[in-house]
Amino acid sequence: MARQRILHFPEGFLWGTATSSYQFEGGNTNNQWYRWEQQGHILTGDRCGDACGWWRHAEQDFALAEQMESNALRLSVEWSRIEPSEGQWDSAALERYRAMLMDLRERYIKPIVTLHHFTDPLWFADRGSFMDEDNIQYFIRYVRYVVEGLRDLCDFWMTINELNVYASVGYVLGLFPPGEHDVTHAMLVLRNLVQAHVEAFYAIRSLQPQAEIGYCLHYHPLDPANELSPLDRAVAGIQDTFYGWAPLQAAETGRFPFPLNFFLSPIPHAPGSRDYHGVNYYTREIVRFDPTRPAEAFGRRFINPGSMRNDPGRGLDFGEIYPYGLYRVLKSVYRKTRGNKPIYITENGFTDAIDDRRPRAILEHLAMVHRAISEGIPVKGYLHWSLVDNFEWAEGWGVRFGLIELDPQTQERTPRSSASLFGEICRANAITEEIVERYAPGALEFIFGPADGASRQIPVR
Repeated sequence: MARQRILHFPEGFLWGTATSSYQFEGGNTNNQWYRWEQQGHILTGDRCGDACGWWRHAEQDFALAEQMESNALRLSVEWSRIEPSEGQWDSAALERYRAMLMDLRERYIKPIVTLHHFTDPLWFADRGSFMDEDNIQYFIRYVRYVVEGLRDLCDFWMTINELNVYASVGYVLGLFPPGEHDVTHAMLVLRNLVQAHVEAFYAIRSLQPQAEIGYCLHYHPLDPANELSPLDRAVAGIQDTFYGWAPLQAAETGRFPFPLNFFLSPIPHAPGSRDYHGVNYYTREIVRFDPTRPAEAFGRRFINPGSMRNDPGRGLDFGEIYPYGLYRVLKSVYRKTRGNKPIYITENGFTDAIDDRRPRAILEHLAMVHRAISEGIPVKGYLHWSLVDNFEWAEGWGVRFGLIELDPQTQERTPRSSASLFGEICRANAITEEIVERYAPGALEFIFGPADGASRQIPVR
């Protein structure tokens, strides 16, 4: 009888899901995203409304996470609930978050708390948000208040989610508030967000010396359409550097790379200001030189033709399902940071309403995580986006990321096949040949190689 093939993950590996306050809680009406929504900027015309109802009964979904035997769950604290007006604190809101964290801990699920996930209180937005360096002090004051109130229940903090997305999609693409198309403003915001993270790191460290503290970036490989074309390679490299690697370098060294260092001032005390690296990865794009796009470094981005695709959105195309990209990102983060900190995959997910590609995508991406670990890259956890379908920012309810299907009108939950799959992986702390055969037999060769033992060929392009 042939021995079953299996990919074991390290003991203590964190398995879980990622969420955010605005997308899950419902009833958040005091931040700039609610105002953006009321101004008619949601491309589907949807309203967040009750979202997933977490403000009243998040514990029902925590129970579903417990059934999957997840041992971690990432959620965010909503600044506009905690500090609804400048300098005024809502202790009842903090108590609700305490109740959520206590429930998770009672289920032996480690809470990972994000302090800023895209949403700003209206009073902070009206001050200019992170465009003004002087406003960082208000964020640090909020961070201190939350950590002082929750530190007995949480020792794993994420200061800011996807600094590069907040800056680029809000200030260049204009799909997020404030809806600008100004590269200069985007760069200033990005610089101030890095500084906000650094100051938050030291504030939390002073309050909770043993905590794990970090941030996450969104990594989005951008590959040249023609590798033999110097122009394609150049514009792809410029876009890739500015989007993903420039903020990482700034957070690591305190300085942005050339030429950004000429007009973005250094960030004091940045080196060493993280205990881990958070990696959010979804897809990649192909880049071709286009002289008509000066605002995008003369590069036109598009989806790899003929690739397996996510369900498309209306404003953002969620693009190619490209497992090898996650491996590439993990290797690059490890190399660029000299392997000096653990890495957590803090988001990875797929838009797939009928759940016919997600099971295979999960398995193939996790095979790439395992490959990275086997090569010595210190990946310590994987958080899938997301537990249930969520209100996806400017896309509204138009795309579905959940392991569990949600009807936002009735709040009815229906676990998808991928929820069962993820539960089996969590329980086993492994990918087994039996699991792959049950959920995605077409992935067997990608994950384990040919049955005859020949070396597996992983498609790169």
